[in-house]
Amino acid sequence: MEPAGGCFLYYAYGSNLLRERLLLSNPSAALCALARLQDFKLEFGHHQGRTSSVWHGGTATIVESPGDEVWGIVWKMNTSNLSSLDKQEGVEDGIYVPIEVNVHTQAGKVLTCRSYQMKDYVCGPPSPQYKRIHHQYITGLPATLQSTAGFPLDGWLSAWVQNRIACQLTIRRN
Repeated sequence: MEPAGGCFLYYAYGSNLLRERLLLSNPSAALCALARLQDFKLEFGHHQGRTSSVWHGGTATIVESPGDEVWGIVWKMNTSNLSSLDKQEGVEDGIYVPIEVNVHTQAGKVLTCRSYQMKDYVCGPPSPQYKRIHHQYITGLPATLQSTAGFPLDGWLSAWVQNRIACQLTIRRN
């Protein structure tokens, strides 16, 4: 997954939905598109069962799940930010691994992007910080998309409780 032309596309679905957070270590990030990752679901967990000292709760990851989808943002970034993004995502610590995904934009384009998936995770409820990030992100979306961006604004914690054993926080397309 070697970026070409000095830039790469990054599909964000968790804390990097917030531009302000992403720009802290990756100043070249520019919004490219709102996009849907088909046949994946959003889950929260702890790497190797250890609660993050930064997040104080579960952090987001994506896992393959036929029929499900996760909405997120595609950022266009300069390759000079690739190592800082990897570091931010915990690649060097073995927490997340970079993966290549194909996402679908609202305009019908399919984009190949870099994203990240947690390794060796144990399911756990989302951290309070994720709840705040999600609320800030969701309130900026058009009303028609607010219930499909990553996870629903209302009821996603109750969905967590209901699906705790199955470790699912899923968005199904209506």
